[in-house]
Amino acid sequence: MKAPVSVQTNAALNAQHILAMRDSYGEQVDVEVVAETGSTNADLMARLSLLQTPLLRVAELQTAGRGRAGRTWHSVPGGVLTFSLAWYFPQSAQGLLGLPLCVGVAVAETLLALGVPVSVKWPNDILKDGKKLAGILIESATAKQGGSWAVIGIGLNLSIPASLETEIGHLVADAPWLAQMDRSRLLAHLLNALAKEMEQFRLRGFGAFAERWNHLHAYAQQDVVILDRGQVLQQGRALGVDKNGCLVLHTAQGQVTVMAGDVSLRPLQNR
Repeated sequence: MKAPVSVQTNAALNAQHILAMRDSYGEQVDVEVVAETGSTNADLMARLSLLQTPLLRVAELQTAGRGRAGRTWHSVPGGVLTFSLAWYFPQSAQGLLGLPLCVGVAVAETLLALGVPVSVKWPNDILKDGKKLAGILIESATAKQGGSWAVIGIGLNLSIPASLETEIGHLVADAPWLAQMDRSRLLAHLLNALAKEMEQFRLRGFGAFAERWNHLHAYAQQDVVILDRGQVLQQGRALGVDKNGCLVLHTAQGQVTVMAGDVSLRPLQNR
């Protein structure tokens, strides 16, 4: 258990500062900052029929943040960066299967460029020192003009007090270096990277990202188990992901692929 730490409370997030730091990719996206909300994902999902352009919504505090499979995403003011990005794709929801991994690549490469050593865990986590630093939740809805809107929710731990780690019930990672950084600038870095990669995904699909994801793979060539609601679905050596974002395993029965869903990956030695 880590020692108690004070949560970094640097300057409040500022929409105008974020807007001013957008690059040519990020300029497609409008930005909203709110002090508190239940869930930025839920906020954007409720407004999809009204959106005309991509929108990023960030909250100083989320009180009802959600992770995959209905899990709660815990947050503290200033200690966790929580935001969601609504983006339109001409693809159907079926064509977005590799999107969480694409987002993982964008976030991980941005953090690496900022000096934070991270890796990716299939299908939607960012790890630091083998512990969860960031999580991704994507929800989608059919657009009235055809295609799909995706709402991409991201929670990034900056500075986690011991009390929150106790509440969560397991060890998590944080990034004190990022906690010292101006959060508006950090979010602008993430927004620009995400906007660029969303365009690439729209044009080329996940196949354009598979090699980059595999380069960041936390459990490459390690024995893992895939759990579905606590039951072992598959067990084998993790080889990486294919062009569709499916995890490829070498098992006793040969090579198999596993589609993302509400399944979870665990290192074999940690079960």
